[in-house]
Amino acid sequence: MNTSSASDPETPVLPEDDPVALPTVVIIGRPNVGKSTLFNRIVGSQQAIVEDRPGITRDRKEMEAEWLDIPFRVVDTGGWMPGGDALDIKVSKQVEAAVQDADVVLFLVDASVGLTEADQTIANWIRRTGRKVVVVANKSDNERREAEMWEFMSLGMGEPVPVSALHGRRAGDLLDVVIERFSDEARTNYASKADPWNPDKDSETGQEGDPKAPRVAIVGRPNVGKSTLFNRLVGEDRSVVHDLAGTTRDSIDTLVETNDGPIVFIDTAGMRRKGKIDDSAEYYSFVRALRTIDDADVAMLVIDATVGITAQDQRLAERVDASGCPILLVLNKWDLVGTEERLQVQAELLRMLGFVGDAPVLKISALSGKNVDKLHPLLQESISQYHTRVPTRDVNKVIAEAQQRQPAGGGAKIMYAVQGAIDPPTFTMFVNRDIPQAYLRYIERTIREEFGLGSTAMKIRVRKRQ
Repeated sequence: MNTSSASDPETPVLPEDDPVALPTVVIIGRPNVGKSTLFNRIVGSQQAIVEDRPGITRDRKEMEAEWLDIPFRVVDTGGWMPGGDALDIKVSKQVEAAVQDADVVLFLVDASVGLTEADQTIANWIRRTGRKVVVVANKSDNERREAEMWEFMSLGMGEPVPVSALHGRRAGDLLDVVIERFSDEARTNYASKADPWNPDKDSETGQEGDPKAPRVAIVGRPNVGKSTLFNRLVGEDRSVVHDLAGTTRDSIDTLVETNDGPIVFIDTAGMRRKGKIDDSAEYYSFVRALRTIDDADVAMLVIDATVGITAQDQRLAERVDASGCPILLVLNKWDLVGTEERLQVQAELLRMLGFVGDAPVLKISALSGKNVDKLHPLLQESISQYHTRVPTRDVNKVIAEAQQRQPAGGGAKIMYAVQGAIDPPTFTMFVNRDIPQAYLRYIERTIREEFGLGSTAMKIRVRKRQ
């Protein structure tokens, strides 16, 4: 499978084998030099979590940006610390993987601290990669700081570019340098009138080609195997996996080309009860995970089968159900559960998550990959149901037959119905008087069965004739 990042649901990413694929700019440096702040400055919005302490960023986060009408992909990375603990080493490997695909590397150093031994170590490593490197002296908030940046010339990577990512000082000058480092071919391709963001879009009419790729959010409690499953689905170690709960801090999007078309998989941070969150970074992770659920076409709720169904799993299922998107229940680590325990987990599933109806349940092992391939048909079915549009004539025919079989009683009647929206399918019923809720559930069940909507969410709106 070919993979590439897609953080904006409205902006598809070109395949890597496309002749005009976006040039990639990767931001690297030791911890706490302002990489995520610069990333946010370049993309023009608060996309990466930023705090004044090291170790906040762990995974690669990619988005598209533009300067002088030339688009490019920018990648935020964690601090490079190959000599740290096991988690630091995994973060460093993510940095190294990002640099392998870079057209330009922005090597951030801290002008307020000066040259450090860690900076020298990174310079020695990045020099061996053969990539184009721009040394960025961040936190150059004034002219005095700019005058102190010259000590970074000893890194042997050319003249540093002074910026203040926090205040935006000389950020434009930096981007001018970045654009100059792109190949002539890249600059020429994107200076044309063609729309590289959507090759199927007509530049004259603005008509869209293929629809946007569906977004699948992977959600769950901390340490249930979300990142392991995410890496398995995208076909590479895209997210840092560690047995420390809360390893993933930000939502990571990756576009995957499957046999059924492109799908954007989104790895989210583990969500605990809001009252138990005592760390600001975890709070921002929690908020972004909730936002991801609201924007998703399908949510996969990953549950640790060795622990069973918890109250937090139940709350997360309620949150996904309230968002209106279909839900898939994924029982991970199923191979580690004994026969008796499996029966208990299945009983808990019916008792605590019965409100999600006929939501598909899949028992997998993300670590070994067992049954993971069975997720794709279920995803395609859920996505298709979520986007279903039923002709008005067919809707009214089914409702009329349902009313003939079982009238509402009390003279209440549905006079006319229309599907007003999709994602999820939303039906508006025009009635002559109030319809009992039990009867509306009967109509909803009939529509669901007749049009094969399965377990996808549905909305029924009632308008009474005046």
